[in-house]
Amino acid sequence: IMSTEITGHCYCGNVHWKAQGPGFMRFECYCRECRYISGGGPVMGFAVMNEGFEITKGAVKGFARSDIEGAVTRQFCPDCGTHMFTRAPSFPQGIIIKAGSLNNEADFPGPEFAAFSCDARPWHRLPTELPVHERWAG
Repeated sequence: IMSTEITGHCYCGNVHWKAQGPGFMRFECYCRECRYISGGGPVMGFAVMNEGFEITKGAVKGFARSDIEGAVTRQFCPDCGTHMFTRAPSFPQGIIIKAGSLNNEADFPGPEFAAFSCDARPWHRLPTELPVHERWAG
């Protein structure tokens, strides 16, 4: 797969980013923490390597819960609150990008798997055409 530049920004436009794509490990996540961020539904995201990723305008604010062991750091625009990135201690070589921040939504062709079905609510529609994992796929 040929490497291409993918770009994105927050809702208000104060934070912009670019990365070498395409992204990998494309997912939808139903964990309780992601559902806080999304407003109730699953989060759609993908990973890229740190090398080739940069914030090209503005800066993000980060938050990690202190009551969860190995908590991830959620990074978001400090102005509009758009959740853009996740930094996971278990994935120090890369960054997880939320698909909603892409400039070209076609750069996310859809998830390859669903994670944390154990946290899904009865009203969620888990995919039937993808692998669905009780926790993280790994």
